[in-house]
Amino acid sequence: MMEVRAKLSENISNLSEEERFQDLFKQHYAHVVRKVLIIVKEQSIAEDIAQEVFIKLYHTDRNIIDNLTGWLTKVAVNTAYNHIRTEKRHHARKEKQEIYETDSVGSVEDRYMKLEDIHEIQETLMKLSERDRDILIMKFSGYSYEEIADSKGIEKTSIGTLLARAKKRFKSFYIKERREDT
Repeated sequence: MMEVRAKLSENISNLSEEERFQDLFKQHYAHVVRKVLIIVKEQSIAEDIAQEVFIKLYHTDRNIIDNLTGWLTKVAVNTAYNHIRTEKRHHARKEKQEIYETDSVGSVEDRYMKLEDIHEIQETLMKLSERDRDILIMKFSGYSYEEIADSKGIEKTSIGTLLARAKKRFKSFYIKERREDT
């Protein structure tokens, strides 16, 4: 029995890193796809997400993972939910664009008022710091906190606070400007 274990251990250690990863992929791929499929309900999307999960595994030091199945399940579920959130934001942006396009057929007076509002907003934005202006524009364009943090080189955990402060400054400048105009 000892000889069998020693031989098995020797065979495993002789496998290259690439072969070990392929074995892990073959062994756990179906499990990951099933977990993702529960959330996304579409086979092709579940398979794409499962591939993303294995790419993350490939770039992770597997020696620090105590429970590989648990790790794969957690990453798969989180990645699936991130996919759903991204799709919802994309769909919301698309709907806003469609509404904007149908609304833009209004009267000349309505278009003039909208242009004036846009102009006031742009002037107020220009009074903000570049960072405040950028994060506000990105947030209201549908970017996630993570995407904003990555593009601005800021910690993701700071984005909420920075956005709240930027909104407060924007509101203050906007109200002040409106008072001066009246």
